[in-house]
Amino acid sequence: MIDYILDTNICIYLIKKKPIAVLSRFSHIPSNRMAISSITYGELLYGANKSQYRHKSLTVVSNFVALTQVVQVDKEAAKHYGEIKADLSKKGQIIGDNDLWIAAHTRSLGATVVSNNLREFDRVEGLKTENWIK
Repeated sequence: MIDYILDTNICIYLIKKKPIAVLSRFSHIPSNRMAISSITYGELLYGANKSQYRHKSLTVVSNFVALTQVVQVDKEAAKHYGEIKADLSKKGQIIGDNDLWIAAHTRSLGATVVSNNLREFDRVEGLKTENWIK
């Protein structure tokens, strides 16, 4: 069972090996209990591909992804995406599409999204959130 989905900013902290608070939490959770969404994987690859040091950055992302599971978006996540987007739209509280997909994916799994940017994620009803920086 996956308990935690790591947002892109948390993955970047882990790749850079700082701050220590994130590394500490990461090291105390069994690897089979956390994952990244395929959306996060795409964001990491986007960042690596646009990097001045593309080859090195792609290798770093590949090495990081080898340490954790990448969970594919499925029909259940898509169902949550539609519900969340409609709800937030009605409230006038739209969030970015990638964050919306990560939120929907995490909520569909019954997991907790780990991010240092909870401002958008906290708008999503029924989504559990944690910030490992604070």
